[in-house]
Amino acid sequence: MKTEIIACVNQKGGVGKSTTCINLGVGLAQEGRKVLLLDADAQASMTIGLGYPQPDQLPTTLSDVMGKVLTDEPISFREGILHHPEGIDLMPADIQLAGMEVSLVNAMSRETILRQYLDTLRGQYSHILLDCQPSLGMMTINALAAANRLVIPVQAEYLPAKGLEQLLKTVAKVKRNINPQLQIEGILLTMVDSRTNFAREISQLIRDTYGGKIRVFDTAIPYSVRAKECSALGKSIYAHDPKGKVAEAYHNLTKEVLQREKQREANKAGFCR
Repeated sequence: MKTEIIACVNQKGGVGKSTTCINLGVGLAQEGRKVLLLDADAQASMTIGLGYPQPDQLPTTLSDVMGKVLTDEPISFREGILHHPEGIDLMPADIQLAGMEVSLVNAMSRETILRQYLDTLRGQYSHILLDCQPSLGMMTINALAAANRLVIPVQAEYLPAKGLEQLLKTVAKVKRNINPQLQIEGILLTMVDSRTNFAREISQLIRDTYGGKIRVFDTAIPYSVRAKECSALGKSIYAHDPKGKVAEAYHNLTKEVLQREKQREANKAGFCR
């Protein structure tokens, strides 16, 4: 089984990275894919949002398995991986991951420790989704070094849109020096309040500014209070509000991601002929 590794990344917090990871992951599982969500953020928003409100009490988290990679200890099969009732697996995070950030600074091959861990899981999943921390620190660099695709959620407001420049420079640097396979799958507009002219203008600005170089997903995720309620309930939007506009948007995003994969496979097959 070929494994697609998709990182949800933006150094700005509160733009919908964890929400996107969860709902894209569940959307892919509903399409028959085998999915692992990996929480690469010490704040553990995704872990909490999937029903583990006290991640520090979990016996094994990402920092433990990455620690084993650092010390060359063996990792047992599926160690620390939790199963969620909506058909996805989760490698959780906790506050110890903040300490891992410090440990990585002096480690040999420090940018590829997460990739080395994910190499042990290749073939077990069709998709591994990485929820990145809201900074461009060592854990985010590790995620960029491990991924082959990036989804960049951007809130339809001026400052989050402005912050894209720095992220794109970092992505270009990682692609050049560490991970030549890295591609941007697309910019995803999130929390779009289509009732306001301002949100429409920002959405258009992002499409005009980056659309020529980087794909902007056709799907935009609308603003919704129901989506914010999900993390407190430990469910995806599909379980909490299946008929709502956000569930429909994430369903459409899932279809876009799978369509792009299909297109790439077809192009590759044509190229090989």
